Amino acid sequence: MKAIVTGTIVTSPVGGVAWDYGQYALGLEQLGFEVYYLEDPGIPSYSYNPETGVYEEDPSYGIEFLKRSLALLSPTLAQRWHYRAVDGQTYGLDAETMAEVAAEATLLLNVSGGSVLRDEYLHCRNKILIDTDPGWNHFVIFPQWDKQPIEQQRWGWRSHDLFFTYALRLGQPDCPLPTFDIPWLPTRPPVVLDCWLAQPPAQQWTTVMTWNHYPQPIVHNSVRYGSKELEFEQIEALPTRSPASFEVTINVNGEAPLDRWRSLGWSVVDAEATSASAALYRKYIEQSRGEFSVAKNVYVATRCGWFSCRSVCYLAAGRPVVVQDTGFSKYIPTGFGLLTFTNLDEAVKAIEAIERDYDTHQQAARELARTWFDSRLVLGEILERIE
Repeated sequence: MKAIVTGTIVTSPVGGVAWDYGQYALGLEQLGFEVYYLEDPGIPSYSYNPETGVYEEDPSYGIEFLKRSLALLSPTLAQRWHYRAVDGQTYGLDAETMAEVAAEATLLLNVSGGSVLRDEYLHCRNKILIDTDPGWNHFVIFPQWDKQPIEQQRWGWRSHDLFFTYALRLGQPDCPLPTFDIPWLPTRPPVVLDCWLAQPPAQQWTTVMTWNHYPQPIVHNSVRYGSKELEFEQIEALPTRSPASFEVTINVNGEAPLDRWRSLGWSVVDAEATSASAALYRKYIEQSRGEFSVAKNVYVATRCGWFSCRSVCYLAAGRPVVVQDTGFSKYIPTGFGLLTFTNLDEAVKAIEAIERDYDTHQQAARELARTWFDSRLVLGEILERIE
């Protein structure tokens, strides 16, 4: 059986992104599929180069990063990939071979909509969209696609056969994300447990974050939504309220108020140092004491129930997770290994609770990863839906 997994690893060649999409590919391979990685953004899309700090037409850095990342996961995945650049040039497998794979594949798992559905990909009999960023997609990307000419829409998001979303509460009366009359199915980020091993923990609780993910403000029905820049301020005083140590990993050349954070007791680390490879990113998580993180404002404000693909990696490494609740706590067990907060006082209490019985929460974190996010479980639920 053949399967195609899409992603944005060349477009965004950083450690976390490699794991986001790579664990879908490796998880399917471990279930017996012959897996191919596809990245074909279709629209003018450029590749980020951390060495220059800009997005470039030349995808050379991203291509080499992709090769290393897939090789870390699996020697066979390292031989089965295809990337189509902004100028139409292809890398890895040629376009004809990729078209043949699509025609034979049991499924095409379009994670984050990482690929347009070109005519040759439409031949795959099970085209599945995984909506990983429901705020941006439902408020911006999907409406933009629906405004395209009909002949272009056939390559877009509505041409999938099944629709899964990380927004566990999508369709609830108090969740304003539009459903577009699509029968969305809930899903969760998968983690390949074998890839994550608990190391002796450091003293610092860590978070890896982007200050503002979005190139433009999100406005829907006159309501303005944003990213983490609208949420972090309410908990930035945490180090002044807790004896624990906290570290934030972020692009130090961005707009975040790093000096203020340092004055409040945060350790600030340049994200490029910890995300330069999938291996370094994994090491950073495995050696953390736990994860402490806010969510994007658009997830919090819409109460959509989104849960982080980064958090599942912390859990799999046996690292307790304390994160801002987006509504997922109604579906995913919390209290041991995974604790939530909605304000600073709750965040302080959650950290205190874990520190009082760290070993118990450490074991519970790994168990939660096994029972809720194991790639065999998450992907198995998706496979049950295909023809």
